[in-house]
Amino acid sequence: MQQTVKVVGIGGSPRPDSTAERALRVVLAAAERHGAQVSLIGGAELVMPLYDPRTEIRSPRALRLVSEIAGADGLVLASPAYHGSVSGLVKNALDHVEELRDDARPYFSGRAVGSLAVAQGWQGGVSTLAALRDVTHALRGWPTPLGVVVNSATAGFGPDGNCSDPHVQGQLETMAAQVVGFARMYARGTPAPDVAGIAALSQAGG
Repeated sequence: MQQTVKVVGIGGSPRPDSTAERALRVVLAAAERHGAQVSLIGGAELVMPLYDPRTEIRSPRALRLVSEIAGADGLVLASPAYHGSVSGLVKNALDHVEELRDDARPYFSGRAVGSLAVAQGWQGGVSTLAALRDVTHALRGWPTPLGVVVNSATAGFGPDGNCSDPHVQGQLETMAAQVVGFARMYARGTPAPDVAGIAALSQAGG
């Protein structure tokens, strides 16, 4: 029997059912098919005061965000491209991870992190994806070998929730397998694999 792990998706925009949030839902649905317990903190739930390390009182949304991350075995981050980088909404949410600096697993330690960016074109999407992966490194997480850019000029999401571009749909599902596969290995106490090891695991179906 496969070990149950928890994967938390974080991101989107304040607009309900944004493209970034729909892409995030595809990843979480695939992670759930791989046997993971999943949870979503969508863009509207990320609207919270700017992170201030001097303030001890946090909003209920900020407390939930930090609690969900602390209890996660894997994470998926999704951001629209704002001027070639991560949106302020998502960046502020990630700044709140500083609250986990003294946790048993500080920041993103021991967690695989899938990243996806949505942009009206490739240039902004690629630079935003790189920014998400840089933040993951800074927070001690393990970026999955595959990160995904959804170019909304060429791909969208239908009523069934799936991406209209089968290639992008496949990438989102593969990234989910990588997050779940790494999370299971870490939970079993298996040494963290190198990039090639994670990729080989995902190709085998997690």
